[in-house]
Amino acid sequence: MSKIKKHILIIRLSAMGDVAILSPVLDALLKQNPDIKVTILTQKFFTPIFKNFDNVSVFPVETKGKHKGFLGLWKLYKELKKQHFYAIADIHNVLRSNILKTFFLGKKCVQIDKGRSEKKDLISKKSFKQLKTSHERYADVFRKLGFKIDLSSNNFQKKENFPDKIKEIVNLSEHKKILGIAPFAAHKSKMYSLHKMETVINTLSKNYTILLFGGKNDKDQLEKLQINKNIFSIAGKLTFSEELNTISNLNGMLSMDSGNAHLAAMYGVKVISIWGVTHPFAGFAPFLQPKEYSLIADTKQFPLIPTSIYGNKYPEEYLNAADSITPEAIITKIMQSI
Repeated sequence: MSKIKKHILIIRLSAMGDVAILSPVLDALLKQNPDIKVTILTQKFFTPIFKNFDNVSVFPVETKGKHKGFLGLWKLYKELKKQHFYAIADIHNVLRSNILKTFFLGKKCVQIDKGRSEKKDLISKKSFKQLKTSHERYADVFRKLGFKIDLSSNNFQKKENFPDKIKEIVNLSEHKKILGIAPFAAHKSKMYSLHKMETVINTLSKNYTILLFGGKNDKDQLEKLQINKNIFSIAGKLTFSEELNTISNLNGMLSMDSGNAHLAAMYGVKVISIWGVTHPFAGFAPFLQPKEYSLIADTKQFPLIPTSIYGNKYPEEYLNAADSITPEAIITKIMQSI
């Protein structure tokens, strides 16, 4: 076994989908560079994403607590420097991470190139083409630090056991394929209308066992979608670690352009994704999923798509752009693919 020599600090403070994007990149990095170990600076809640990795630890950042503000970041630096990092990989590149890096005088640091000018050209339609994926942008940071990394192979996490809580809720002995559906996103402009999603769910439940994913705040809305015995909302019923174990067992996931798509993709689960005012060309499609798995709003009807990279900016009339994708198109794609 190779002796571990180089300790790398990876900074990715948020958000869930962006942290999940790191998973296949980290898998490739560790397999192809066995002489390193990694500490990931991120939120404590995201720790289960990395539970299957050897030589990886999570250092929980408290941006709303003891690490808040400039003095908090100085305190964070004093805690981190004790680990004697070989180099720092900043795959977030925000004000907090940039301030923190200035304290590590003389330490080799590389930050992600987010491709802001390319993304600006994409939104303005000055250049409408596929941009480098976020996975490759992460990988470039490690390449600039001197590590080899190739993302062409299937760098997926292993399948876990179903949590007992799921076994208590769902009859797994029916031998139906299990389809996860995550109908929510950070911005409504990236969501499919729930009344249309109800049609999709109801139709698919004839052939699949449906598990509905969402946060605690989505619980009431998801429970309204439990319209027959093959549909189960698990919002608020599992720990995040148990939710990941459940996702790893899915035959497929239907998701918006959101974190659940990336959580499923890191296990190699087939992901059918719905895109409203955003577009896969910006580089945020789930890892190694076929292009045809991304269902895009009608760009003839909504020619300004993508109106923004994250879905936070859009003309008022574009709010329900995702609804230009018919329920039949979604159902057909899932039936053909999963």
